[in-house]
Amino acid sequence: MLGRVENPPRPRTAAFFDLDKTVIAKSSTLAFGRPFYRGGLMNRRAVLRTAYAQFVYLVGGSDHEQTERMRKMLSALCRGWDVQQVREIVAETLHQMIDPFVYAEAAALIAEHRAAGRDIVIVSTSGAEVVEPIGELLGADRVVATRMVVEEGRYTGEIEYYAYGPTKAEAIRELAGTRGYDLERCWAYSDSITDVPMLEAVGMPHAVNPDRALRREALAREWPILTFSRPVPLRRRMSAPPARSALAVGLAVGAAVGAALVVRWWWERERAARAGG
Repeated sequence: MLGRVENPPRPRTAAFFDLDKTVIAKSSTLAFGRPFYRGGLMNRRAVLRTAYAQFVYLVGGSDHEQTERMRKMLSALCRGWDVQQVREIVAETLHQMIDPFVYAEAAALIAEHRAAGRDIVIVSTSGAEVVEPIGELLGADRVVATRMVVEEGRYTGEIEYYAYGPTKAEAIRELAGTRGYDLERCWAYSDSITDVPMLEAVGMPHAVNPDRALRREALAREWPILTFSRPVPLRRRMSAPPARSALAVGLAVGAAVGAALVVRWWWERERAARAGG
């Protein structure tokens, strides 16, 4: 009698994505400057400061010193903000402020990992109130993000958990322990030198739109370097209607136009007949 051979279950895998300049073509936190201003959370001077910070970030990236300056600025700025109001503003303006800036290449890559059975995890230094809705928009399974201290429904300006540098790698390892990920078979993507610990934590690291320091590191370690350059709104990434549906719509429109022309021809003929009588 032949014994039954049992195939052990394959370890779970995941693809870990940094967010800013990796999945979206801007800073997710700074993107909401104008909506926060319209909601009364920021004054005009603060909006200009965030706009300038966004410009500097897009042009030169964000090294450790720049990230720390941005962290201090945003921590001081959000002190006293109502948490629920922030969440409502983000929810109301998400598609306007973020959706048009999602890289088409990143969206396609996420879809490929999903089709391969891997979990999608967004790992971002930005605040959870911003990152979690973006993660939902992207169809992510998990989100790792910075969390601010909240007292009586308002931010104190202190940071409870800072998802930055080595902390991102620690969060990935913790997720691997609880979710059963085989990190040697996992993937990671980032644009910043500050995310080297995150990239080192997996077997398949990738540099995406890397800053100069990360590009040097990636070349030295022979990590793949990807260039994402096509931010495309979600509605334009959706597939076009099938040809049959398009034909049906065309026929319906044509029939309506034809009927209108027949009615007009009949009405003109009747009017001419009355005038002649």
